[in-house]
This record gives sequence, C-alpha cells and structure tokens, in this order.
Amino acid sequence: MQVPMSKRKTAGGAVAGSDASARGTAGEENPGGAPPGAAAAEFTGGGRRGSGPTAPGPNPAAERARAPRQGPSVVMALPALVVFGAFALLPLGGVAVLSFVQWDGLGSPQWAGLEKWAATLSDPATLHAMWLTVVYVVASYVLQAPAALLLGVFMAGRQRYRAVLSVLYFLPLIFSSAAVAITFQSLLDPNFGLARALHSDFFQRDWLGDPDIALFVVVFVVSWCFIPFHSLLYQAGVRQIPASMYEAATLDGAGRLKQFWYITLPQLRYTIVTSSTLMLVGSLTYFDLIYVLTGGGPGTSTRILPLHMYELGFRSYHMGQASAVACILAVVGLVMAVVLNRVSGAATMESQQAGL
Repeated sequence: MQVPMSKRKTAGGAVAGSDASARGTAGEENPGGAPPGAAAAEFTGGGRRGSGPTAPGPNPAAERARAPRQGPSVVMALPALVVFGAFALLPLGGVAVLSFVQWDGLGSPQWAGLEKWAATLSDPATLHAMWLTVVYVVASYVLQAPAALLLGVFMAGRQRYRAVLSVLYFLPLIFSSAAVAITFQSLLDPNFGLARALHSDFFQRDWLGDPDIALFVVVFVVSWCFIPFHSLLYQAGVRQIPASMYEAATLDGAGRLKQFWYITLPQLRYTIVTSSTLMLVGSLTYFDLIYVLTGGGPGTSTRILPLHMYELGFRSYHMGQASAVACILAVVGLVMAVVLNRVSGAATMESQQAGL
C-alpha cells in the first residue's frame, strides 16, 4: 500500500523540522561551536562555571545517626534483667549486708562493721580452705579441659558407632550428684568395693580416707560427671567448622594432627573460652557431690570454700563470716570470667568464618 505524496511530505518535513530544532537547541547550549566535551567540563565539580559553591559531601556522623540500630533492643532484654535482678542481684546484695552483721540465724542481727571480715580473713581454717579451692580448681581444669576437647572432637565424627558412644558418654551428666557420690563411696570402699570384687591390691587403698589423695579423688569424680557436658559443647563447635577447610588441608598434604592444630583448635577459640569459663567458675561453687562423698573430710582435706561456707553458716551459726566467704566466691568468680573474656578477645565475638 502506497502512502500519499502529501503525507510523505508532511512526514519528511516533520523529521527535518525536528532535526533542525535539535541542531538549534544544541547551538544555543553550546555557543561558538565549542566541542561538547568543553560544555560538559563546565558542569564538572557540581555546577556551571561561575556558579555558587559546590554542595557539601555526605556527613558520616549524620549517616551513622540515621543508620538502623543494630543488636537487641533494651526493651526485649528488660524481662530477663528484671528476673536477674530479683533472683541474683538482690540476694547478693543481702548477702553483702549480712557480711557486716553479727547474726546466728535466729535472733536479731547486730551491726559489726568490718569485724566479721577481719575474723574471716584471719581464720586459719578459711585460709586453708582457700588454698584447697585453688588446688581443686586448677586440678579440675587440667583434667577436664583436654579430656573434654578430645572427646568432643571424637564425638563430632559422622560414623554411627561414634553416635552410640556419644550417648554412653553423656550418661554421667544426667545422674543425680547424690547417687554418683554414694556409688563411688561404695566402689572405692577398701572392704567391699572394687578391691573385693576384682581382688586387686591397687583398690585396697582407702582412697577417700587418705588425706593426701582424697582431694584428687574428688576431682576425678567431679570431672567424670561434667566432662560429658563440655564434650557436648566441643562436639557442636567442631560440627560448625566447614568441611571445605579440611578438604583444602588434605589436598595440601596436611595430616590429622596438623589439621587439628591449625584448623580445629583456632576455629574452637570461642568454644574453648566458654567452656573454660563455665569450668573454672563452676568449680568455685561446687558443693553437693563433695558434701555427700566426703563431707569435707577426712579432717579438712577436702573442705573447699563452698563447704567451709556451709560449715560456718549452718553448723557454727556464724552467718556474718559465712556471708563474707560467699562474697569472696562471687567476686573471684566474676573476676575470673571477666579476665578470661578480656584476655581471649571473646568480648568482640567476631565471626571466624568470614569469607567462607
């Protein structure tokens, strides 16, 4: 179909007119035939040549103020703070007040000032209990930490037999502390325990009645109960390590020992800090199993500070001195937790898998 001549002319004229108008507009914007690059250069720097000052750049402080708040809101943490204050800070404040009074638990408390603190810190029994507590905490950590780490790495394997063994390893944690203490009392009894069942001279020794070794037997029993818990922490930590890291190390020729030293241990840094904090602070407050197992004996060979606090408060009725011992335990535990987090750098809690 052919277009009429008039319409073709009109269309051509419109096109020509548009081209002319475009050339005229370009000539007005670019007088004197200056090249387009020179006209564009006039606008470089935020405006025409001869115009006012350039607009200010972005303000970092204002951008940070407008940025959305990161982290949990204070309102969300308020219920937990209320519960923590009611059941932790308030009783701790009461104990701190009691450490400055004379009270037998029945009569009216009488203000004693620093007298109870002076009596507590100068008491040879308290000083001996402090030393036993230090030995107990160090020995417990030295036994529990490496055993829990190695057991946790072993439990992290995907083999079925490891899953079965993991269940068996976890059983001591669910047993009652009193039941565990009574069981070990019977097993270690030189008259009718393992010594009689196995006819072994090794078990003929009075393990819980010898003051030289009783504390280390207590450390072994407590560690037997709590190693499964820390192994569970390490098992979860190892399973979070990307398998690609071990695959790359295998391709580079690294053996199992080097993979454990250069991959597993660095990736478990924060897990080690968490486990160590729970292990050390928990050792300061452990009471029930030791009380049932030895009662602090023989003599005072296993009378660590928690047992000493109980004896002062509920056997000797010196509530002021017992409260002072409780304050010492709380302060030492808090300092240990803070120092561990500061020294290890766990307070920043940066991701160890960045870029993976």
